[in-house]
Amino acid sequence: MKDPIVEEVQKYRMEHTRKFRGNLSAICKDLRSIQEASGHKVVRLPARKVEPTRQSNESGTRRGR
Repeated sequence: MKDPIVEEVQKYRMEHTRKFRGNLSAICKDLRSIQEASGHKVVRLPARKVEPTRQSNESGTRRGR
């Protein structure tokens, strides 16, 4: 089932990506300038600590690689 809201977001995201030819630094810089110009308060949450996962064998490497 297609979601029209998701499709619209994907459309605009792709247009923005094409505008900057996929240059992630330029995309982020542009998004920050848009965010700043909006005048809305930006809330930055502290990073969450990620718990380590159990290793698949004693040497710490994954099997099947």
